[in-house]
Amino acid sequence: MHVVTLIPGDGIGPEITKAVTDIFAAAQVPIQWEEQNAGQTTFDQSGELLPTSLLKSLEKNKVALKGPITTPVGKGFRSINVTLRQKYDLYQNVRPSKTTPGIKTRYEGIDLVLFRENTEGLYSGLEMWDERLGIADSIARVTVEGARKICRAAFAYAVKHGRKKVTLAHKANIIKMAGTLMINACKEASLEFPQIVFEDKIIDNMCMQLVGKPEQFDVIVTTNLFGDLLSDLCAGLVGGLGVVAGANISDNMAIFEAVHGSAPDIAGQGKANPTALLRSAIMMLHHLGEHAKADRIDTALENTLLNQEECTGDLGGKASTSEFAQSIIAKL
Repeated sequence: MHVVTLIPGDGIGPEITKAVTDIFAAAQVPIQWEEQNAGQTTFDQSGELLPTSLLKSLEKNKVALKGPITTPVGKGFRSINVTLRQKYDLYQNVRPSKTTPGIKTRYEGIDLVLFRENTEGLYSGLEMWDERLGIADSIARVTVEGARKICRAAFAYAVKHGRKKVTLAHKANIIKMAGTLMINACKEASLEFPQIVFEDKIIDNMCMQLVGKPEQFDVIVTTNLFGDLLSDLCAGLVGGLGVVAGANISDNMAIFEAVHGSAPDIAGQGKANPTALLRSAIMMLHHLGEHAKADRIDTALENTLLNQEECTGDLGGKASTSEFAQSIIAKL
């Protein structure tokens, strides 16, 4: 039995979380959920954005499933997600993007995974404001250790999952020091994993290539801000943020999450699509070694997505969140 921290989140979070836990219960997944919460809802109830009880649960269980969280404007942390990533060195933001039969997109044959460095770069929080001169400085810090860790993680993933190629997206022609540091880190990793083809592309060319011929890419690795932009671009290629999974991983902890927002405008209306959180939960099962359970749920999800009538409104159907979940359960 796996004990997993469950963070329902805000807005539509509780609805899509219930859909996922109902599906897991029907599939008899050996998980015991330990529910904690964070964000706006928790702040309204207790005045805490990140309760100590949640942090203790994460530190004990080492694995979590997290719904979308709202960070109150003008209060507390810059971002609860960024705070968790930096506090627990969740340096790998892993975002698979794959075309799915039944989900209409402009592209076919896409099956790529993006590795975004998750703790450094422009999200390091190193900002200075000189009021006298009217100058704002934001420092994109990249360390040798951070570059080596994310590049090696991308190559190790490629080998483990039978991938063929790793592409580094950078801007070393302009941001020479940080860009060269990433190139060198990837070259170092490529020597350790010689069976994987390595290439690098300048970020602007990378964006053009992704929208022109995305099927040429396999595993992509990049720095924090570039990864933030590319991961959403890749999601857009395969149906949007509502259908892609996400994970934040360190060497000893993993938080799997829905990468979309909390959508407070439709909260409580039964309109939310739980696919992104469910796919993140399926990723979590693979992480826990429950491959058969993961594959069984994934097959039921994909068979449901083939029938548009059984899907939620954003996918062209008329089903509610719970009806969509029940359709998946019926196909287990």
